[in-house]
Amino acid sequence: MLRRRIFTEDHDVFRASVQKWADTEVAPHEAQWRRDGQVSRDVWKSAGAQGYLGMFMPEEVGGLGLTDYRYDQILIEELTWRSPGFFVPLHNRIVAPYFLHVANDAQKARFLPGIISGETILAIGMTEPSTGSDLGAIRTKAEDKGDHWLLNGSKIFISNGLLADVVVVAARTDPDSPRAIGLFTVERGMEGFSRGQKLEKLGLPSQDTAELFFDNVKIPKENQLGGAANGFANMMRGLAEERLTGAIGFQARAERAFAVTMDYIQDRKAFGRPVGTFQNSRFVMAGLRTKLDAAQAFVDHCVLEHLEEALSAELAAEVKLLTSEVEWEVVDACLQLHGGNGYMQEYEICRLFADARISRIYAGTSEIMKEIIGRGLGLDERR
Repeated sequence: MLRRRIFTEDHDVFRASVQKWADTEVAPHEAQWRRDGQVSRDVWKSAGAQGYLGMFMPEEVGGLGLTDYRYDQILIEELTWRSPGFFVPLHNRIVAPYFLHVANDAQKARFLPGIISGETILAIGMTEPSTGSDLGAIRTKAEDKGDHWLLNGSKIFISNGLLADVVVVAARTDPDSPRAIGLFTVERGMEGFSRGQKLEKLGLPSQDTAELFFDNVKIPKENQLGGAANGFANMMRGLAEERLTGAIGFQARAERAFAVTMDYIQDRKAFGRPVGTFQNSRFVMAGLRTKLDAAQAFVDHCVLEHLEEALSAELAAEVKLLTSEVEWEVVDACLQLHGGNGYMQEYEICRLFADARISRIYAGTSEIMKEIIGRGLGLDERR
């Protein structure tokens, strides 16, 4: 197994702390959360009390001041092993940065304390029923009414959709300009803001994914983030990190599948000996271990690039593409080694298999990743 050389002793101490907390506050509740279709609000507050939410926020606003992304990497890895539907990475690394880098001082003072404490759970509304990766095609619109904005439209596949207290919603602010998009903070209880039922998904049942509806929602002017026409640029700025964040989770889930399968094939017997002692099992696991190590080295390299603010869109697309594809290969092969038991929900590999299918779709499909990488190579059809 690969010796990872990107972490310091401080990182190791932090990982041990996260493991201890997650083994007590997260892992024992995962089965119930899967049945409930969402995690509890209490675990969000528990994470906040530990300082695990918005860790990169400055100490003066209640954060830990941990701008080193490796701390978030560790948190993602450990939570993915215990509760893949507990979407702290979405809250921490995809939505919260808007409130630090885009929000004005008044918005920071209003929202940051709850974001850090876990009282305010975040979601982001980009995807719509008629558009996914093409953000320029969104139809949700916000009209400037002088003293407020009027928001109409809908969003779908919104993670944290039911639990979220604040949703950052992307909406068109100029019907004649596809890139004139604004970001608006929609708060729980606003008149005209409603949520559909939890969407029944193939995997990640403890993740409360929902459809959101906006029917003449009056958005105060102070709830607009970063300029009425700057939303597209602000969203694009965070996409590389979003894909790296996803890649870390995909890799962690693949590692989990490998680990539970190693345990299984050493205990399960066929023809009087452990399944793992057969040549086929050895060869399959050897191949998977090699691919996992190679993918982990790539992930860690991209993390170091990100620390130096040098992670390109193309490299982020590569690591997202690779890890999601490796994850799928691993969970598929590991389920096969479980035989018929692998098809049963009581075995973790079955759940990991279902959870993994979304990885090649969200945060940009594998096909979109290939488009980005190909264009980066200069292979643009517009040439």
